[in-house]
Amino acid sequence: MSTVTEQFSRFATSYNRYNIIQEQVAQKLIGMLPKKKEYNSILDLGCGEGEIFQKLEEKSIYTKYFLALDASSEMLYLHPSHKNITKINANFNDDFIKRLPLSSIDLLLSSSALQWSKKLDFTLKQLSLLSSQHYYAIFTSNTFKTLHNTAKVKSPIYPSEQLKEKILNYYPNALFEIENYHLEFDSTREMLQYIKRSGVSSGEKKLTYLQTKQLIKEYPLDYLEFEVLFVVVR
Repeated sequence: MSTVTEQFSRFATSYNRYNIIQEQVAQKLIGMLPKKKEYNSILDLGCGEGEIFQKLEEKSIYTKYFLALDASSEMLYLHPSHKNITKINANFNDDFIKRLPLSSIDLLLSSSALQWSKKLDFTLKQLSLLSSQHYYAIFTSNTFKTLHNTAKVKSPIYPSEQLKEKILNYYPNALFEIENYHLEFDSTREMLQYIKRSGVSSGEKKLTYLQTKQLIKEYPLDYLEFEVLFVVVR
């Protein structure tokens, strides 16, 4: 599948400016679903504040059981509540399957979360047992590539080729698409503020004072780079 680059307008001041990339990733992921309007059960792994649920509603895609799983109780509190939503506070690095009220899932979704799995083989194996339909969006190590190179630090998340190799071990028929995004800023300081507040850098090691100073002085771009691996299994 093809690689696409999407450029966003200069970083605007708005309430939801810090999750603009995650919102676009979730929108694309839901747009990849087949033209089916109803599922018996859907699991959103790493659901956050509910971006996936909201995109499903916008597309008028309904489900009898929506399972919203996240390791953060604060995120689950912010997630929409509804009679068909079951919120599950669990970490996908652990045996989260035991926390699910269903033994099988019609549709399994995960957007902007699986890159933080510390035990990716374990996580993928568990997920492969739950459903025959999987749609994932995973940030790769090319996210913040120039930033990492300038600061001379290593990305804490997986390269796309390593992700593909591991995914194919459990989903031999998986289809892949890589999409690149750019988000522009007026200054490097504003860019660093975005990284701190957006959640995209969750799990990142903080830069030292000297690394931050060097980055502000030497960063050559007026935008941040993001690379997302989209995975379809059906």
